[in-house]
Formats: sequence, C-alpha cells, structure tokens
Amino acid sequence: MNYLGTKILETERLVLRPFKENDVENMYHNWASSNNVTRYLTWPTHTSKEVTKSVIDFWVSRYDDAKNYQWCIEWKENKQAIGSFAIVHMEEEINSVEIGYCIGEDYWNRGITSEAFKEVIRFVFEEVECNRISARHDVCNPNSGKVMKKAGLLYEGTLLEAAKNNTGICDVAVYGITKKIYSR
Repeated sequence: MNYLGTKILETERLVLRPFKENDVENMYHNWASSNNVTRYLTWPTHTSKEVTKSVIDFWVSRYDDAKNYQWCIEWKENKQAIGSFAIVHMEEEINSVEIGYCIGEDYWNRGITSEAFKEVIRFVFEEVECNRISARHDVCNPNSGKVMKKAGLLYEGTLLEAAKNNTGICDVAVYGITKKIYSR
C-alpha cells in the first residue's frame, strides 16, 4: 500500500479533512454526546466536552503517521464538523482495510454518509492502492448496511455474536469490495 495519511478529500457537499482542535464543540454537540448516534458504536457516549477534547487531541497527535486515516466530515453549507470516517483496522499483508464511520443525527437519511464513503473508497483504492475494503455493522442497525450498499460494498455474511458495542454482544453483518470489483 501507498501510505498517504489523512489527506483532504472533497465531494459536492462535503470536505473530509483532518480533525482540528476547534472541532470539539461541533463533535460534542453534533454526534459524540448523542445516545442515538453512539448506540451501536464501540465507544461510549461522551459525557463532557473534556472527553471530546481528549479524543480529538489524541487524533491530532497521530496525524504525522502516514498509516493513520481519521477524517472529520465537514458540511460545506455551514462549515460544521458533522461526523467522522476512519480506517479502523488494517491487514497490511493482504492490502486490506476496514472502515468505520458515524454522523450526527441531524444529518441522517440525506445521503451524506454514502457520499463521504464513496470518496473514501475512491481514495483508498486509487491513491493508497489498497486491494480490499470492508465495513461491518450491528444487524440491529440496518441503516448502516444501507449506507454500505449505496457506497458499493457487497454483503458478505453475518457473524454471530462476533462483536460488542454499547448494546452488548451482537451479530455483525459484514460488507466488502475489492479493487477488481470497484474498477469494473
């Protein structure tokens, strides 16, 4: 793989960029403090802006690492941070990555997450030169699967009681796409 780190990406409505220290307020209010947003995630709902600040400080400290990919989703219309995308797991020996994401509830059901995901997929295949991208979701959160399908990933199967999130042990639906399929 061609490690490039968190480069700025742009779509019609979004800028995907590294997080900045001044994103704390937006992240806390737009998604990190929402139980609805974090319900199916593996990290707990933020209880204070200090928690959000420590997370962003950690992410910012890692941007010098070319193997680190942690994007802030910025809504062009209001210049607010509204969510995040990241490579959450990497299998270097097979050039494979797993993508994770979340977005504020005010921005659900508007095609924003799939728009961002398509651009991340393009970047990872065309510029990072990865061979496989995967993502997964709790089966009780089918809307996340809809995002994956809309972004071009294919359903590969369900793993029984294979993960733990804020709801407890859960079954996970796995989606994937290879560069060969993407290039068609």
